[in-house]
Amino acid sequence: MLFNFLGIDHIQLAAPEGCELIAKDFFADLLGWREIPKPENLRKRGGVWFQCGIHQVHIGVQKDFVPATKAHPAFYVQNIDSLRDYLLRNNAQVIEDDARTDEGVKRFYLHDPFGNRLEFLELRDDER
Repeated sequence: MLFNFLGIDHIQLAAPEGCELIAKDFFADLLGWREIPKPENLRKRGGVWFQCGIHQVHIGVQKDFVPATKAHPAFYVQNIDSLRDYLLRNNAQVIEDDARTDEGVKRFYLHDPFGNRLEFLELRDDER
């Protein structure tokens, strides 16, 4: 083959019109992700973009929005127990999941303010 996949540039999560301030409260203020500017020619579409590690998460406005309740992005985390404790102290509804504990994976789920499912996981050092 003459091409090669390098990885993921960004993921996009859908949200309803007028979502920007709520998205900033959740992704920037609660999760601590840095908001990044959208290109000028895309700003009229609404939404907001964030930096999460080396990847970007784009929150895009979708008419007739319905949250993704099964499909989801998964985010690698260092010190996942600290993240879980922090979220619980901030009244986030953490959904525990131990289905992959045998594989050395700690994980939990959280829904964003729009109902989209998000997974957070940490691998045991020897599983990386």
